[in-house]
Amino acid sequence: MTEGAEWDLEADVVVLGSGGAALTAAIAAHDFGAKNVVILEKTGMVGGTTAMSGGMLWIPNNHHQIDAGIDDSDEDIVTYLDALAPGGLDPETLGAFMESGPEMVRYLADKTPVRLHVFADFPDYQSYMPGAKPHGGRSLDNEAFSFDRLGKWAARVNPSKMAYPLRGSLMETVNGTLDEATLAEREAQDYRGLGQALVGSLFKAVLDRDIPIEFEKRARKLIKDGDRIIGVIAEDADGRDFRVRARRGVIIATGGFEWNEQLVQTFLRGPLTGPVSVPENEGDGLLMAIDAGAQLGNMQNAFWMQSVLEFKPQHRNAKPNYLLGSDERARPGAILVNRAGKRFVNEAANYNALGKSLHAFDAGTHSYANLPYWLIIDQRYRDKYQTFNTPPGGPVPSYMMQADTLEELAGIAGIDPEGLKAAVTRYNDMVRKGHDDDFNRGDATYDNFYMWGDTDFEAPYRTLGVIDQGPYFAVKMEAGALGTAGGPKTNGDARVLDWNGNVIPGLYAAGNAMSAVLGEAYGGAGGTLGPGLTFGYLAGRHLGTHIPNH
Repeated sequence: MTEGAEWDLEADVVVLGSGGAALTAAIAAHDFGAKNVVILEKTGMVGGTTAMSGGMLWIPNNHHQIDAGIDDSDEDIVTYLDALAPGGLDPETLGAFMESGPEMVRYLADKTPVRLHVFADFPDYQSYMPGAKPHGGRSLDNEAFSFDRLGKWAARVNPSKMAYPLRGSLMETVNGTLDEATLAEREAQDYRGLGQALVGSLFKAVLDRDIPIEFEKRARKLIKDGDRIIGVIAEDADGRDFRVRARRGVIIATGGFEWNEQLVQTFLRGPLTGPVSVPENEGDGLLMAIDAGAQLGNMQNAFWMQSVLEFKPQHRNAKPNYLLGSDERARPGAILVNRAGKRFVNEAANYNALGKSLHAFDAGTHSYANLPYWLIIDQRYRDKYQTFNTPPGGPVPSYMMQADTLEELAGIAGIDPEGLKAAVTRYNDMVRKGHDDDFNRGDATYDNFYMWGDTDFEAPYRTLGVIDQGPYFAVKMEAGALGTAGGPKTNGDARVLDWNGNVIPGLYAAGNAMSAVLGEAYGGAGGTLGPGLTFGYLAGRHLGTHIPNH
């Protein structure tokens, strides 16, 4: 297709997707000079996986951190990230993230309704590594945002994965600092926290700028004129082509490929059985980038998360629903075991690191030693804690197995009975002695953080507790993911590179659709959204300030 072809729509900048990275890209492109920006969204809703998430941003050296008196340094940041992904980081994109992340946070504060603050004490995920911030500062939480400000558009935001809406920020909710009157007022004005707050406030910024969103327009193919990307062919709800010209460029921000079984089997280093992102993340952006000649990077990695299959759909084309499984395993009185009944990991470790332990391969049995795996808890646990979407003391959900003894439970679940009994006995003995000698659970600051640990106890008993009060329960867990971490490689301006390292003119990428800036590392809470929004900002800024020669 050439410049003279017929277009259904023309714009300076075309953004594909509507998650946090995409919305930030559209806002920045507009503000930096590209007045004609359009967003193409595959579904009828905005927000992507961001809207379902915790919404936090991991941005080292941000101004909120500095204002709180929490010192940081480039040396510490690089030392920490290098320790998490040795030899795996690109200096140019890492440098762009470190320099422009704080700039992006300041920009959002000055130019949009987004309101962020340091989540006090939220530790970096590998709090024991050199360069880490074990007492927090790099992770930013969203202030609650009133969806009344969106008017009729509020119904267009993807729902949260939480069982109930948070009317305050995550920090307010966890610390219980909202009184009943404030909660009632917030409920009346439909205040929401987490990713809902982030997407809601970004969406408000898009609406304030009159940036149009073309719903049910699934981008399928990039259009080239010579070596330059000049537009995109999307598919509308009726399967017809919808051609959009991009005078300056196209930003791919369509999320990962975790719901595309063929791409998952082709690229990921281990099984992915239960993604918790929006099911529309089928690798559309990746396939378009491959077709355009993009260099790929980090394709073997994902942002791992433990999950539970809640239900399978009745009709064939629908996707199953998976519940987040990150908190339950870290509380006192819970362990994870494999089919041999053995513990295999520190259950209080962060979800991304724990996810990698599921890919341990047993050459003797030629199988993944820790797949499948189960959460084991007892009645004491169920009486005190919410378990996935079931409140304390609530009915036993369909996905939870129950038995009066550990041996019976093992038989129902398909776990080795003697192995499970021995594992629980040993674990209980270690808990009573005050130390997990097998996996050092409870040693790190992160393990005892009050968000998932039980603050009725002091460390290490915030995460360590005996399992001895029947009946006993087992939940089969999945090797889940928040999203994949691979995609087209970019430079420090979010411009997509070809296999010779040259930019593909007019093509940009951000969020989980691009090769992750931090490689396999996950620095802390917001470890995907921080880099994602930063590179959305960089893409928009570059497109807003650079006009192509033709």
